[in-house]
Amino acid sequence: MKSRYKISLAVVLLGGGIVAGSLMNSSVNGASSSGQPGTADDPVVTKSYVDQKIAQAIKGGVTASSTSSKTTSSTAPATSSTTSNTTSSGTSNAAKSSTAEQSEALKVVDVKPGQKLIAKAGAEFILRNGNAVVYSMDASGAIDITSGTEIVHNQAVEKNHLLSFPREGRGIQVKEDQKFGLVVMVRGGYTVQ
Repeated sequence: MKSRYKISLAVVLLGGGIVAGSLMNSSVNGASSSGQPGTADDPVVTKSYVDQKIAQAIKGGVTASSTSSKTTSSTAPATSSTTSNTTSSGTSNAAKSSTAEQSEALKVVDVKPGQKLIAKAGAEFILRNGNAVVYSMDASGAIDITSGTEIVHNQAVEKNHLLSFPREGRGIQVKEDQKFGLVVMVRGGYTVQ
C-alpha cells in the first residue's frame, strides 16, 4: 500500500509540474517576442541613434538640416546690429532676436574713474579688476549670485563674483579715491555714463 501511495503521489507531482511549466512557458514566450528594435518594447538602441539624439540635444532639439538653414539666415541680422548693446524698445523683431543672441556673449568693458556702468534689466556683471561699489537709485541694488546675498547702494563688490541686475538703472561704479578704473565682464545690455 505504501508503494501505491508513493507512486500516485509521484504521478500527481509530476503532472502538476508539467502543467505549471507549460503555463509559465507560454508567458515567457510572449515576453520574448518583441516588436521593432528601438521601440518601447525593445529598448536596445544603436550607437548611431544615440549620437543622433545627443547632437539634437546639443543643438537645442533641432535636426541638423534645419539648424544649418537657420544659422545662415540669422547671421546676417546679427552682424549688422552688433555695433550697440543698447537698443530702444521700438526696435524690430530681427533686432530683438540678435540682441538676445548678443546677450549670451561676454564682453569686457573698461570703466574709468568717475564713470558708472549701468545695467539693463537682466544683465550680469563680473568684476575682474579694480575696486567697485554698487550704484542704485533706490533701496535695492544687485544680487551677488556667487555668495547668495544682495548688495545695496555704495556697498563694495567682490572680485570674480557674478552680479545680477533684475531692473534697469542699477550698476557699478569705481570706488571713491581710486586712481584706476575697472575691468568688468558683462553679459546683457548696459550703458557707460
